[in-house]
Amino acid sequence: MKLFRFGDVPGEKPGVLWKEKHLDVSSFGQDFDNHFLDRNGIEKLRQWIEKNGDKCPEVDGTKIRFAPPFIGTSKIVCIGLNYKKHAAESGMNIPPEPILFFKSTTAIVGPNDPVMLPKGGYKTDWEVELAVIIRKKASYIPLEKAHNYIGGYTIHNDVSERAFQLERSGQWVKGKSCNTFAPIGPYLVPHNQIPDPNNLNLWLKLNGKTVQDSSTSDFIFDTKFLVHYISQFMTLLPGDIISTGTPSGVGLGFDPPIYLKAGDTMELGIERLGTMTQNVIPFKDENN
Repeated sequence: MKLFRFGDVPGEKPGVLWKEKHLDVSSFGQDFDNHFLDRNGIEKLRQWIEKNGDKCPEVDGTKIRFAPPFIGTSKIVCIGLNYKKHAAESGMNIPPEPILFFKSTTAIVGPNDPVMLPKGGYKTDWEVELAVIIRKKASYIPLEKAHNYIGGYTIHNDVSERAFQLERSGQWVKGKSCNTFAPIGPYLVPHNQIPDPNNLNLWLKLNGKTVQDSSTSDFIFDTKFLVHYISQFMTLLPGDIISTGTPSGVGLGFDPPIYLKAGDTMELGIERLGTMTQNVIPFKDENN
């Protein structure tokens, strides 16, 4: 069972990939939000779909718009330099502790929605990442209990404007939070369906050419440790996203660097979690 949401804004609906069919589960009576995660919704949905799945209308997974697979995220906590090879290509030492930074939730879009270049940006980059979804409120989580707080996993393209991130003063957040810079999806895959999140293949293609091809086995800090570690500094809430960092192969790491331009297409995926595709479009002022 994989969870997804579909349809245009407003009016997005909950769905489930079950027995290789994309089903509309609106009749379950609850959207996939932070309250759903906090109240053991995934397990309740699993029991419900086993009884009612054959009665749910099927939707065409090749024609629908996939929305973000859950809503109600209070924060996106990102990890910098969490792959050994990515740290090497960046010319930086392996960090002794996880590097934490935030990304605005206003950057979240569906997995196949366009990525818009930001106003004033000229070094927009890609980053395929495994995202961990928190299922219940927690702080100061013991390492040995960290898995109990993970609801599931999804894919996140941590799109980054390097000029804002690295060439302007201050923290990384402003290079990470532009509109459309957080495509997530297509599915929320429950934690118990991914036996080892620290050994998943992940990849990204730019205009059909593979630029990132790695495995989460190259992690410096694994998923359980990250949940434990972050909870020592802040309260994690249901629906919060921990984006676990990107492997080598980002545009900044090429010689010379390669950055996104309007008309480019990014295709990316993670083993067992699905794939997503984003077309790059020029900046458009949404206030005019």
